[in-house]
Amino acid sequence: MSQVISIIESISAVQVIDILIAIGIILFFRIFSSSFSYIIIRMFKIKENKTKNIKQSAFYNPIKIFFVLLGFYVAIIFLKEPLNIKDEMMFVIYKVFIIASTIAFAKGLAASFTPKSSFYKKLKEKTSNHVEDSMFEFILKIIRIIIYMIAGFIVITALGINLNGLVTGFGIGGVILTLAAQDTAKNLFAGLIVFLDKPFVVGDWIQLEDFEGTVEDITFRSTRLRTFENALVNIPNSIISNASIINWSKMEKRRYRTNLCVELRTPLEKLEKFKTRIQNMLQKREAIYDDSIIVKFDTITDNGLNILICSYTDSVDYASYIAEREDINYKIMKILQEEGIQLAYDTKTIHIKN
Repeated sequence: MSQVISIIESISAVQVIDILIAIGIILFFRIFSSSFSYIIIRMFKIKENKTKNIKQSAFYNPIKIFFVLLGFYVAIIFLKEPLNIKDEMMFVIYKVFIIASTIAFAKGLAASFTPKSSFYKKLKEKTSNHVEDSMFEFILKIIRIIIYMIAGFIVITALGINLNGLVTGFGIGGVILTLAAQDTAKNLFAGLIVFLDKPFVVGDWIQLEDFEGTVEDITFRSTRLRTFENALVNIPNSIISNASIINWSKMEKRRYRTNLCVELRTPLEKLEKFKTRIQNMLQKREAIYDDSIIVKFDTITDNGLNILICSYTDSVDYASYIAEREDINYKIMKILQEEGIQLAYDTKTIHIKN
């Protein structure tokens, strides 16, 4: 700070001109940073003609920031001799420039590996039939972590920290970290198994032993599940990899099944007509597969005659399935009323001996 004050006090008229030139350099780079960024990206995207798409590139803002930083750095280099800036301060300024530039480019590079990036969209178009969205997102997360790790090492090196000592420190604490992170490593490996086996993807409705809901996200360590009570559950991937999973979203059709027990005294003619009407009613429904319809006089019980009604519907999501099942139940009850058939109840006859 004292050096900065002494520099300001010793400024001459010639130095004022140099400072104004330095300010001009900064303004030049600041004003034309957008143009420089546009030109550089345009060189790599020769077929892209839309200015809006070029400015939406992940590298557009980082390159702009780089040129602004470069303007400040060039201006300070220009002022080194006129203001007699010491080498120690120039070294610090150089380190700041390198670190800031590294962070800016790391952010730009990482941003190009997100689900919203053009790279992701192009890659998805080429392999959309082979790889699930969740698998892509998982791979992109790994790439972004690697980018930030590399940037972190560059920053550490720029700060003058000895990486050999750092690696040695990691080696000494490696055993402790390995023991402490056993569960985390297990979950990471299990997460990879989940992606490779693909028992579900984001958006699927799944059911585990203790949980049921919609998959919201799959991370390195856990899978995020939104239950039907709207609670958010984070399930470790190690549990998921060893669990039996029901993926309701993969159903191609759902089964409707019910048993009706009618009174024993129901005439067989009525029973046969009832079966026929139920069969016809189901065949007229667009959501029902005709070849799956079963309406049979199943069993004779102590209480009545059991009719099995079974069919498959293409209403696979829960809301539409419930609506379909409800409508079928209403129509069955209406046919029962129109035919004058009574459902049987559990009854017992008790004889009292005098």
